[in-house]
Amino acid sequence: MPLQFFPVIKKINDPQHFKLKALQWASAGNVFCYLDSNGFVDPYSKFDCLIAAGAKDELIATPRKAFDELDTFRKKNPGWVPGFFGYDLKNETENLSSLNADNLHFPDLYFFVPQNLVLIRGNEIEIIADDPQQIFDLIQNQTVNHSDGQTGLKIQSRLSKAEYLAAIAKVKEHISRGDIYVTNYCQEFFAEDAVIDPLAVFLKLNKISPNPFSAFFKWNDNYILCASPERFMAKRGEKLISQPIKGTAKRGEDAAEDELIKQQLRHHTKEQQENVMIVDLVRNDLTKSAKKGTVKTEELFGIYSFEQVHQMISTVVCELETGIPAVQAIKNAFPMGSMTGAPKISSMRLMEQYEHSRRGVYSGAIGYFSPDNDFDFNVVIRTLLYNQKNKYLSFQAGSAITYHADAESEYEECLLKAMAILEALGQPLSSSQSSR
Repeated sequence: MPLQFFPVIKKINDPQHFKLKALQWASAGNVFCYLDSNGFVDPYSKFDCLIAAGAKDELIATPRKAFDELDTFRKKNPGWVPGFFGYDLKNETENLSSLNADNLHFPDLYFFVPQNLVLIRGNEIEIIADDPQQIFDLIQNQTVNHSDGQTGLKIQSRLSKAEYLAAIAKVKEHISRGDIYVTNYCQEFFAEDAVIDPLAVFLKLNKISPNPFSAFFKWNDNYILCASPERFMAKRGEKLISQPIKGTAKRGEDAAEDELIKQQLRHHTKEQQENVMIVDLVRNDLTKSAKKGTVKTEELFGIYSFEQVHQMISTVVCELETGIPAVQAIKNAFPMGSMTGAPKISSMRLMEQYEHSRRGVYSGAIGYFSPDNDFDFNVVIRTLLYNQKNKYLSFQAGSAITYHADAESEYEECLLKAMAILEALGQPLSSSQSSR
């Protein structure tokens, strides 16, 4: 029998301050999920912010059985269920393996039924809990603390620049031979003996790089600090929506330069090639779940501006085939094509060979299932991962490699994507570290 919750709705004058208090309240527990749209207008959003705290029930997936177990868990718990998928679930969707080093030790999949759930829509607060008034009072009575966030970090790159450039040359040889058309090659930046205040660092990151799919997730001693601009997939009624990002450009110094950069990105041949190849891949992924003839591209090469970068985003949609469960629709398209390449299986297999770190939660997805059986999941990019117990901190950055890719430019794009995290940590990657 499903757990019963009793919602109450409150109105507040300062939603931003309430979010800070609610986040501080939630972060004191062992499990919480915070999802924030940061004010971006989205026709598919159900809320501005979600804060889920405490676990009445939880699922830590068994290898090779994760999606089946999630489907069972979802049927048992039809209400709000937040959680995350790790990239290495690719080994369950295809005949693949992950042999690279994993220093973070996150599960491949984790979902939970919240003890307390707070939804913010404008200045309206909905609290779903056994005692909503008590939760509201606990949040209102929080004193927002401030911290520097970190001490004595030494950020290192897993690859030297020379090693990165050599790897790109080898990947392009595979492209020339026709093994793949495009891939996403990622590199890890990390710190050992790292001591940070995850909440303080997340608040800095979210201020520096506010994005529509930002997330802060805690599972015991493991933290995910995410500033993602990308949606993996949403379900709204019988409609599936996927919005792959391929194409990145820096922000300009002023409005005129910004507009020039946007136009250059919009018409950049290599960026368009990347985007259209991934759109084709996403279209193919959606056909596995779609009613025949319903897959279509609603927008191609849309240019969207964020605090740190401009992005080229396309939107692919379909109508869900009758009888396909929501979890199966996710499995059919996982991982997101923008983080794999095409052909998908060949690209994932090659990246396992050329990358030096296991991706884990990076390149996976964070989001939720809602009581109406909808869901919405981001793509875990622009994200800091932290194992507090092991004092290991990690973030990765990648870029699309095509036949026309320039290795030096791709390396600089990775650093551009890492910039907000480095700034939030207060210790930018030095030139000696980045070129070691």
